[in-house]
Amino acid sequence: MSASPLEQTPARHDLYRSMALALRVGELLLGSGEGTETVSGSMRKITNAYGVPHCEADVNLSAITLSHVPSDGGAPVTAERRVRRRLPDYDRLIAVHDMVREASGGSLPLDDAEIRLREITRRVPVYPNWVLITALALIASSASILVGGGVLVAVAAFAATVLGDRAGAWLARRGVAEFFQLAVAAMLGSLVAVLMIWIDAPVQASAVVVGAVVALLPGRPMVACVQDGIAGEYVTATGRLFEIFFMLTAIISGIGVTLYAAVRLGVPLSVENVPAAPLVIRPEQLLGAVGLTLSFAVALLVPPRHLIPAAVGGGIVWVVFVQLHVWQVPVILATAVSAAVVGLFGSAYARRARVPSMVVTIPAIGSLLPGTALYRGMLEASLGHTDEGLVSLLQALSTALALGAGVILGAEVLRAVTGSDLTRRVRRPSGRRRPFITRPAARRTRGF
Repeated sequence: MSASPLEQTPARHDLYRSMALALRVGELLLGSGEGTETVSGSMRKITNAYGVPHCEADVNLSAITLSHVPSDGGAPVTAERRVRRRLPDYDRLIAVHDMVREASGGSLPLDDAEIRLREITRRVPVYPNWVLITALALIASSASILVGGGVLVAVAAFAATVLGDRAGAWLARRGVAEFFQLAVAAMLGSLVAVLMIWIDAPVQASAVVVGAVVALLPGRPMVACVQDGIAGEYVTATGRLFEIFFMLTAIISGIGVTLYAAVRLGVPLSVENVPAAPLVIRPEQLLGAVGLTLSFAVALLVPPRHLIPAAVGGGIVWVVFVQLHVWQVPVILATAVSAAVVGLFGSAYARRARVPSMVVTIPAIGSLLPGTALYRGMLEASLGHTDEGLVSLLQALSTALALGAGVILGAEVLRAVTGSDLTRRVRRPSGRRRPFITRPAARRTRGF
């Protein structure tokens, strides 16, 4: 923190403590995947609750800055905190939101808030590490079942994902960049499928790649990127977009290396054999969608009490998507509408349960992540069909953006119908009340 060399009075000491608490809250929220708008709003709630009003929070992807200019003409204070790790932990996220709610309601003194935050930071994860590894592998297994693979394919996808995850963890312990960790994980996942095709296994081996890719795709960053853009946080949205770009590039590179080598070695790969989910409401596909959602939720450390609503959301999004396909709605539009439905459902549940909506919405959209389009694009490019490959990759990107936009649309529809705590009523001089919007994204610029 920077300030003039004045003596630290008790009031000024509390100001430092309040700002430090707000910064730590912002770091935990941003590191767990929250959008910039929610992070900055939560930080302001903390500073307002503890007597430091009129603070300005500047949040980007790797740093948080908080500034305060006293109204009494005192020296301004600026503090910054770096966000070095972004590991989704929705159990911790819920706990931080609960703490912010109590603090802003005036029921949590500053001393207790600091103790509470330390306890949240040090709390044991809701699931042990082996459960998280298993959940990540079950995402791949469920996705492979969803696209038509059988039991043997699901087992192979499980093994390939565990192998890729452990290889990535081994590289991480040696300081290798995350880009190459993702590339190696994608490479191993596609390698298992290539080996199954090479030995002519009587199964839909390509479904292994789709499952492994879905387990690696950045679902939450996609939603957060669109959310920040809609909220007017264009710098952070651009940063998240580049983060997604590099993550997808790593995955594409890993798959591409394996497929290129396989084609050159004469492995009989064919675009016609790329699996696609049967777009009918069958028990096995519905089971795959629900299983993928549950596995995704566990991997994100969603507390057990919220797993069933997340699973319901996963079933809803798949049924809606399939029904829209039956009505011959284009795939991208069907994806956006399905995501909007689950966004509406997740936001409604979040208001009732007083938890962030992402606890339900992010796991629920897992079944619509574009694993098949991504694999098809890389296979077509490896076979020399560059134009077709670019079209498939563009479809994968469009699907990802449609998912993000749809989830946010559902939340905005609920906000428009029911209002939110970001809107309050103020009295005009005439005595009538009018809404006062405290949300920056809601301010009208009329296009300029």
